[in-house]
Amino acid sequence: MSTNRKELLSTAMKRTNEWISSQEIPSDVRVHAAGTSFSLHKFPLVSKCGYIRKLVSESSEADLSTIELPDVPGGAEAFELAAKFCYGINFEIGTENIALLRCVAEYLEMTEEYAVGNLVERTEAYLNEVALNSLAGAISILNSSESLLPIAEEIKLVSRGVDTIAFIACKDSHFASNRADSAMEGLISSASHLKPMVDWWVEDLTVLKIDVFHRVITAMVSRGFKQYALGPILMLYAQKSLRGLEMFGKGRKRIEPRQEHEKRVVLETIVSLLPREKNAMSVSFLSMLLRAAIYLETTVACRLDLERRMGQQLGQAVLDDILIPSFSFTGDTMFDVDAVQRILVNYLENEMESHHLGCNAEDYFVSPPQSDMDRVGKLMENYLAEIASDRNLPVSKFISLAETIPEQSRVTEDGMYRAIDIYLKAHPELSDMERKKVCSVMDCQKLSREACAHAAQNDRLPVQTVVQVLYYEQQRLRNAMNGNGLSGDESPAPPRKVGLYGSDIHVVSDELSSLKRENQELKFELVKMKMRLKEMEKQSLDKSASMGSPSGSTIASSANKPPLPRKSFINSVSKRLGKLYPFLRSDGLGAPKGRTRPPKDRRHSIS
Repeated sequence: MSTNRKELLSTAMKRTNEWISSQEIPSDVRVHAAGTSFSLHKFPLVSKCGYIRKLVSESSEADLSTIELPDVPGGAEAFELAAKFCYGINFEIGTENIALLRCVAEYLEMTEEYAVGNLVERTEAYLNEVALNSLAGAISILNSSESLLPIAEEIKLVSRGVDTIAFIACKDSHFASNRADSAMEGLISSASHLKPMVDWWVEDLTVLKIDVFHRVITAMVSRGFKQYALGPILMLYAQKSLRGLEMFGKGRKRIEPRQEHEKRVVLETIVSLLPREKNAMSVSFLSMLLRAAIYLETTVACRLDLERRMGQQLGQAVLDDILIPSFSFTGDTMFDVDAVQRILVNYLENEMESHHLGCNAEDYFVSPPQSDMDRVGKLMENYLAEIASDRNLPVSKFISLAETIPEQSRVTEDGMYRAIDIYLKAHPELSDMERKKVCSVMDCQKLSREACAHAAQNDRLPVQTVVQVLYYEQQRLRNAMNGNGLSGDESPAPPRKVGLYGSDIHVVSDELSSLKRENQELKFELVKMKMRLKEMEKQSLDKSASMGSPSGSTIASSANKPPLPRKSFINSVSKRLGKLYPFLRSDGLGAPKGRTRPPKDRRHSIS
């Protein structure tokens, strides 16, 4: 059929439709579309809708009077607009209804095969020339396509909207570049002060559904958008999507299961999109995500990923960032101590790996700056003091976390003493043996004069600890009288250690360097071993609790106490650790030159 003939036929059909409408010819077909009934005429419908033409021609009835369209995309509203188009009635096409019109046109097969300038051609022209040329239009199309699946995917309406947003974002962003300078991404890990500015289009992306948002971010990265610049986008989206979570205080969750599932999916998707670079996200934002992950009970992998990221940036954290509620809802501890301990272990593990890379060709060890480690040590001491007042905090958790804090980060023991004193005050029911264990994590020789004076009069401390404090105070006075240059207000500085995190650069012999690294690695492995044993014991308790048989209760009662072989093995390992480095005692203190350490059974003697 020639073009001129098609145009003549189209003009004739338009005049026919106008005549049908003006003369009010009785309808000869009733169309039921998505529960709504329309009284129409076959001729205008059949002339432009290939799907309806097939239904009429293939019908066994001589005069088909009813057509059922139960699954028409867009429902009755979309079919009404398509029917108006068939009748030649004018209506406005805009970004609000273009997705709906394009899908219903595809469903009814309103192509050029049946009429010139049919609805498919008209909607495609609008999409290419108007809707998909602006960010607002593409976002409107994606939002409208949510209710038009799967046909919106089949005609690639969603993918075209995603590509449009990615193209506009990369074109207008300051952080889209060629692949050639992708090596510059690594610089952001060492420049935490660089904060990407938020582009004008970022706020618009927060209205997208999480699955479409994920596709948009992936498309942006594939087009060259910088990974570290995703931070502000993810932060705005998370703040809007996770709004309304009451993540503070104990009690029953005030969220419906369906809403909880939706927010859980949002959170896990956001975590999977976080940039790989260090310092790309703030610690406060990572802490907020971790609180939400614990509250929403996301996958273990999601929570461990957030803990690992927080561990890499623990030196930038403040106390509020690590005060993470437990959300156990069973009367357990107020704060999630295990999560904070895992964050600290991740930090120490990351530091150890980076320090191994700092060894030179002769295998000499070069210590990094001390400032970051000092900040972490003070932070963890403040955290210990904050959680010490929790009546439900067991002795084992308090000691385990205190032992994880590296000794090199504690210039004085005043912070540790403060945490111990608060814990003993909040737990007056502790036995003498438990109080001794709690105080064993503190090195009395590194207490300041004010702390020693307070500890000497502290009735909550065990007698052995008070005697030890008095012994070192006597040493301080003796050194001052002997003219060692110490004033009465200064504490006897322990011998300078060639520590893993010393503030100066020390080059030591091969043998001493290897012994030192092995000592640190074994101490770190010991901490991780204790954590694994604790998790295994917890799992065995859970399994035995789930068994209703009497034997299950027997197992549960015995599981409360660690097996003797394990305990003796850990003790033997901890006793041998100090032997690897001749200048360090097992508790991390060096022996002063010219003075030997008293035997273990006479350690607290003042004679």
